[in-house]
Amino acid sequence: MTQTASAAKTGASATERFKADRTDGATVTSTDRVDLLAREVLAGVHETVRRNHVTYDEYNALKAWLINVGETGEWPLFLDVWLEHVVEEVNTAHREGSKGTIEGPFYVPGAPEMGPRGSVPMRDDEAGSPLAWSGQVTSVDGAPLGGAVVEIWHADSDGFYSQFAPGIPEWNLRGTFEADDDGRFEVTTVMPAPYQIPTDGPCGALISAAGWHAWRPAHIHVKVSHPGSQLLTAQLYFPNDEHNEDDIASAVKPELMFAPQDAVDGVGTVVEYDFVLDPT
Repeated sequence: MTQTASAAKTGASATERFKADRTDGATVTSTDRVDLLAREVLAGVHETVRRNHVTYDEYNALKAWLINVGETGEWPLFLDVWLEHVVEEVNTAHREGSKGTIEGPFYVPGAPEMGPRGSVPMRDDEAGSPLAWSGQVTSVDGAPLGGAVVEIWHADSDGFYSQFAPGIPEWNLRGTFEADDDGRFEVTTVMPAPYQIPTDGPCGALISAAGWHAWRPAHIHVKVSHPGSQLLTAQLYFPNDEHNEDDIASAVKPELMFAPQDAVDGVGTVVEYDFVLDPT
């Protein structure tokens, strides 16, 4: 029987990936800093309870929901959708170069290396029209950053990411490009589609209970790195997507928009988008 993606399976994959790839940030955080942050978070929750006269039924519903989030492994999804955009905002406010945005829960390091030009791995029958993207990586002083690494990944036309849903080839729609001596790179992929975050788990239950929607606009994820430069993590979007203005993850910024053009041969879309990296 063919497996289907579910919130629980996706959440478990995201949790295991995070545990495998990330160190415990608390080990480099001072006791005073933990005390400050924990007290302020709890104070904010306490104030919400007092101001809104939260009932015991509501409190118990919250407790059950929090337990469910943990049991299904949806903490990476919850935190990346509703909290990460603020963390990213305060951590990159000093930058003069390209704007970034959230990473999300579906990044995987080590995607196949494609050189400065190539097509990301995809299935022979991959849905979506062709998309050709060319760009250049430079420093804030305009110098080309030859050898810069541009990692890209995006969901398929059903909104699923390889390695986080069954039945998708391991590196589908994931690739690593190394810019040439002039900092230039060219990527061939397919147009991504808008999608809903998983809604059959506790995050979906919250969305339904609050009367929200679960949609993310179509986007391509990127990480851009170069020795001596600050890592840039971003998502690039397409104009006229109906969810650019109400992205459930609050991750869209006007600086992150592609400017699509029809391909010369009439097949697919071409875009240009460059990156400017801040020094370390």
